[in-house]
Amino acid sequence: MSFTVLVPARLASTRLPNKPLADIAGLPMVVRVAQRARQSGALRVVVAGDDASIIEACKAHGVEALLTRQDHASGTDRLAEACEQLGLDGDAIVVNVQGDEPLIDPALIDAVAATLAARPHAAMSTAVHAIDSLADFMNPNVVKAVLDAQGHALYFSRAPIPWWRDGSSGGAAPSVLPSPAPLRHIGIYGYRAGFVRQFPLLSPAPVEATEALEQLRALWHGHRIAVHVSDVAPGPGIDTPEDLARVRAVFAAGLPA
Repeated sequence: MSFTVLVPARLASTRLPNKPLADIAGLPMVVRVAQRARQSGALRVVVAGDDASIIEACKAHGVEALLTRQDHASGTDRLAEACEQLGLDGDAIVVNVQGDEPLIDPALIDAVAATLAARPHAAMSTAVHAIDSLADFMNPNVVKAVLDAQGHALYFSRAPIPWWRDGSSGGAAPSVLPSPAPLRHIGIYGYRAGFVRQFPLLSPAPVEATEALEQLRALWHGHRIAVHVSDVAPGPGIDTPEDLARVRAVFAAGLPA
């Protein structure tokens, strides 16, 4: 199996300015992400940045990078331009690793790529893991997924799904998790390069705007998303200064290789 990892990186961030360049144990965050991705089986790892400073930081540390437009509405649009610049074949598999995931598990990257490779009828792949916390189940910032019998996504939601009818009283929040355990979506995606280029041309789905979940556009248009069920939760991503401090502490302790 051959696949390429693309790491979209946008300089502007409301909660953490210049996030891709934030220092983590002496290296920019986006470089740390690329280094973790290189530990996967990817043939190639490329950062797709929207600012020359990101490209320069990557190249200074031996990371392949290409400059994309600054006006992309989403990371998927940036991936589409990167696929064009790289001249990737339509059937080539691309894994989108977020630029704020310096603790990403390389084995998870491999699993997402392998899941798509094994499902020729699927346009995308992603990953989930079992939720073991009622607080996470009820948290709208934790995206939940429901799968069909073949391991394809039926729906993604910020709501607690599946809702356990008999586990609550009078519509109140349940006091325990449903069984089997609900699934938390992990924000990593595999695509066929041809579909990445097609995706920005698809009209947004009404439900996509309601949930603020871009992957629902693919389902709304009838495309299948194959899902890998991981045994472990992913390492923490970085959205805020507090997140950055926690991840810096992890690296300071020498935990990641």
